[in-house]
Amino acid sequence: MHVIKHFLTITRHRHAVMRNCFKTGLIWQGLIHDLSKYSPSEFWPGAKYYQGNRSPQAREREIFGYSAAWLHHKGRNKHHFEYWVDSSASSPVYVEMPAKYFAEMVCDRVAASKIYLKDKYTNASPLAYFENSTDKSGMNVKTCNLLRFYLEMLRDKGEKYMFRQLKMFVKKSKKEDKIAKKADKKSKK
Repeated sequence: MHVIKHFLTITRHRHAVMRNCFKTGLIWQGLIHDLSKYSPSEFWPGAKYYQGNRSPQAREREIFGYSAAWLHHKGRNKHHFEYWVDSSASSPVYVEMPAKYFAEMVCDRVAASKIYLKDKYTNASPLAYFENSTDKSGMNVKTCNLLRFYLEMLRDKGEKYMFRQLKMFVKKSKKEDKIAKKADKKSKK
């Protein structure tokens, strides 16, 4: 069991996501990002299946066919697109992610790529992971296209530019939400 190594990895990851979230104006989300990873349901399997170069949940999934730690994690963290899947009687419904959780997901993916790839990381790494390792069939189409757009922007224009654009995207969304809420209140009067 790799308790210390796992603790250090998830803590470094959390701090990297926190810094990325701060760049996009998501202060509170940065502060509370992935706190569930310290819960017994996630921490102990993470320490047991720790490998250092990829998520321990991948190893747990290889052994059991699923990851109980991942099921716990995705059900408590809205920055995972899998959180936004609902099931109806006939088929799953893939809900478009709200902007602030979408932005946190981008921050998370950039940080995870840096943590696992270390000195092999480039601005193209998160996009490569997305294209080669993400099951896009379980993601809302708009969310998927937007994620690809921002990861291509990261690859082509760099981190500073991409985070600046992501921050503007979140601000615009907040403004649109306020307008929609006002219109909704007026229509109920």
